[in-house]
Parts: sequence; C-alpha cells; structure tokens
Amino acid sequence: DAFDTEQLLECMGQLKRALPVNVPIYDFKNHRRCSERFRKVNASDVIILEGILVFHDQRVRNLMDMKIFVDTDADIRLARRIRRDTVERGRDVSSVLDQYGRFVKPAFDDFVLPSKKYADVIIPRGGDNHVAIDLIVQHIRTKLGMHDLCKVFRNVFVVQSTFQIRGMHTLIRDRDITTPDFVFYSDRLIRLVVEHGLGHLPFTEKQIITPTGICLYGS
Repeated sequence: DAFDTEQLLECMGQLKRALPVNVPIYDFKNHRRCSERFRKVNASDVIILEGILVFHDQRVRNLMDMKIFVDTDADIRLARRIRRDTVERGRDVSSVLDQYGRFVKPAFDDFVLPSKKYADVIIPRGGDNHVAIDLIVQHIRTKLGMHDLCKVFRNVFVVQSTFQIRGMHTLIRDRDITTPDFVFYSDRLIRLVVEHGLGHLPFTEKQIITPTGICLYGS
C-alpha cells in the first residue's frame, strides 16, 4: 500500500493528454500522505518522473519516452541520505544508519539496481557527469525542435497531398456539409490511407489460377 501506482498512472495519463493534475504530497516525517494537501502540476512538453522504483512497473515504463538511470557511488548515496534525513526530516544519524543497513541497502540491491537494465541511458557519477547531462539536454532540445513527425518516428508515413485529397479535406471541414456527403468523403479518405499503408507492408510475387482457369500474377 506504500505505492499508489494506479494514481501515478492516472496522473501521468492526464499530463500526457495535456491536462493539469493534483499530485498528493507525502509527509516523510509522519510517514503518511497529507490528506488535504496537493501540488498542482500543469502539462508541459517535457515531463520528468523521478523515483528509485519508477522502472519496476511495466505500465509506468511504457509511458516513458526516455528512461534514465543515474548511477552514483554507494558512499555518496549514504552521505546524501544522512544529510537529507537529519536536516529535512528531523531524524538522528543512528536511526538513519539502522534503517539503511536493515532495509534501504537490501531493497536497493534487490529491486532498484536490477531495474537498471530497463534504462535507455545510464549516467555514471550522477550529477557530476556534465558531458552525459549535456548530451541528454541536447537530445531533448532536438526532439522538441522537430515538428515533422516523419523525422521523429521512422514508422510514420504521410500520404502525399494531391488536388483530390485537398479537395476532400475542404469538403469535410465545411460546417454546412450534409451528413451523407461527410460520410462519403471521409470513407474515401480512409480508403486512400489504408491503401497507402498496405503499400508499406512486405510482399512477394504470387501466381494464382482463378476458378475459370485464368492464370494471374500479382504481389
């Protein structure tokens, strides 16, 4: 019950649909969710989902366009944890070390570290690796600057614009078009799209003989 994956999926789905969400806030001092406090997050071109177990659930991984694993030395991780828990969460050093040895480190070895295999990019040395960070930033900027989906996704093909296609688009966008005409021209456009898509499928030469005995060749 410590992980509300269903609500995470719901929030991520709304953000990807360009809808704002209210993200619940967790109180680490009292070890419970704040029932009346939320943080509003607006949709954006870039959404960063951070967490040590975000790669665990395949449904969550499927929502990610880029998966990054930040790999840091164990001593540095422990030092950061001690500083965070003592300064921000009001805990003493002995309790932090006890929890780290009994729960945190074994959980990291069993669940967090194996999830590294799902990452698209692994950054060694964490935030000190400026070269890796610059490469990721440049990659994101390049993606954001691409408005042609054919350059972003190799499996996207656009039907060439013709007078016939532009004419049908003009007709179906006319607010005064009749329902039968809208259905007729929409169906015609769909047929052209399907025909164009079938042309990208692999094919082989084939010879068939019809029931009337005629031999036909095709692919």
